Amino acid sequence: MSAEGVCLILGAGSGIGAHVATRFAREGYHVALCRRTDAAGLQRSVDAIKAAGGSASGILLDATAPDAIEEFVIKVENTHGPITTAVFNLGAQSGDRGLAETSLKQFELAWRMTSLALFRLAKVLIPLMVERGSGTLLVTSATAAARGNAGQHAHAAAIGGRRLLCQSLNAEFGPRGIHVAHIIVDGAVNSPDTLGKLLGPERFAQYRDMLGPDGLMDPAEIAETYYHIAHQHRSAWTFETDLRPFSGKPWWND
Repeated sequence: MSAEGVCLILGAGSGIGAHVATRFAREGYHVALCRRTDAAGLQRSVDAIKAAGGSASGILLDATAPDAIEEFVIKVENTHGPITTAVFNLGAQSGDRGLAETSLKQFELAWRMTSLALFRLAKVLIPLMVERGSGTLLVTSATAAARGNAGQHAHAAAIGGRRLLCQSLNAEFGPRGIHVAHIIVDGAVNSPDTLGKLLGPERFAQYRDMLGPDGLMDPAEIAETYYHIAHQHRSAWTFETDLRPFSGKPWWND
């Protein structure tokens, strides 16, 4: 069992998820990573953490599959010990799609990945945390949680629901010692797994060059905020915060 506890990361791509895992592992946590695809990429993340002296494990997991999240949580608890921090980092961004181009299947999938999967994680994990009297749930969010833009019908509806679910979880379980935090990432992240896939390698490189140094959000720096929030004193907990690059325009001014 880890001296510091276990950090479970649902959505451990090479961007925010992997960097949060690295940050927690550096402090002595065992980090349990899962992602939907790319076994080789997942293994690279696990191997890098172990090479640096940390403790990590990883599996491929389809968060929309029945019982997959629930079984993962129980397996991690039984194998590595109590989950003290969970990071919900699943996204459902499918690009700029107008109403006509957004299918019912895409709309429902966004909800299943973005809101229902969080509900399922909370349903299985929070009661365990309540029994222990403490625990932290960090939820990655996006600009769409606060503003629905054209072409974001499925994403905005789903991630807006995620924000309100976090509010209701916080209202019920904050007083019982469970720290729920909703973290709005209000900008493009330097991640080949998300933005890189949406744009393609060539456009991604061009976009990065166009924004210049620090114009894309550095996932390692984002991870510092996650670690900080997870270790706040309960007399001064953060529920919601937003992050953006220095050159970015806040969502309410765009």
